[in-house]
Amino acid sequence: MNKIYNIALMGGRGFVGQEIIALVDNHPYFELSQVFSKSNAGKTIPNYKKNKHLLFTELDQEMRNIDPDIDIFILALANDDSKNVVNFLNSNFNKSIIIDVSSDHRFNDDWTYRLPETSIDEELPKKISNPGCYATAMQLMLAPIKKDINGQVSIMGFSGFSGAGSTPNDKNNRDRLKGNILAYNLVNHTHEKEVKKHCYEQLSFTPHVADFFRGILATAHIQLDKPTTEDALLARYQEFYKNKPLIHIDGSVPLITDAVGKNIACLGGFCLNNSKQQLRLCCTLDNLLKGAATQVIQNLNHACQFNETLGIHYE
Repeated sequence: MNKIYNIALMGGRGFVGQEIIALVDNHPYFELSQVFSKSNAGKTIPNYKKNKHLLFTELDQEMRNIDPDIDIFILALANDDSKNVVNFLNSNFNKSIIIDVSSDHRFNDDWTYRLPETSIDEELPKKISNPGCYATAMQLMLAPIKKDINGQVSIMGFSGFSGAGSTPNDKNNRDRLKGNILAYNLVNHTHEKEVKKHCYEQLSFTPHVADFFRGILATAHIQLDKPTTEDALLARYQEFYKNKPLIHIDGSVPLITDAVGKNIACLGGFCLNNSKQQLRLCCTLDNLLKGAATQVIQNLNHACQFNETLGIHYE
């Protein structure tokens, strides 16, 4: 019989935290022992049926109320909020698995940055940095052909306002978004730097947020080093992701609605210009699922030596 892994989720109130709760509820060997949230402390936890008596808990300032039998810590905290927690866990839970959903450790070589469909694994990680949503889409588009790209890649991304988090700010302000698409972080977006470090260095990326809740579309302009055909590219991507059931490859341009509410990423729209060297390619995914929570479960499955899609529904 497989071991049951006891999980502590820190940051369970947010959009991604809620998706993680629902996915853990569907997993045969993962169970939530504690879910920490300052603002929701004492409230029942929606979407978790395995233990209907489990409540949100406020993390003690000295972190003394963490269950000593926790096997896995999922950090679904805001960016820049994990330092004190990680320092405590490193000192007191050095045998436990830690996965950080935020960007705090994506540039730290002491952590394993892991995009499930493209990572080459040499060992089972104990400290995992989960990729960002836009960075996931961009790397899925670039990975199969990155050795054949000539020069700069330009990518534009469009996201629902859930990507700006649940705390009110100017990027999830519905009044400001109404009738608008807002460009932001026109240079040096964190996900641009993430892709430059982990996949392809010559990259320009511009994100936008629009007046819908969830899902992203990324469109890439890629110069190839030699002419090819759209059919050849489609076949190449299908071969690259042939054993990756959460990646859907199609010749048509994917819609955001193809991926919303699903644990998949959709790649398509393989178009070449007259030179047969300039490629246009699109990717859609749900920023809260395949761009975040789904990959948490994939990465934890790997760390626990399960099939990576265990507990994940896909079509």
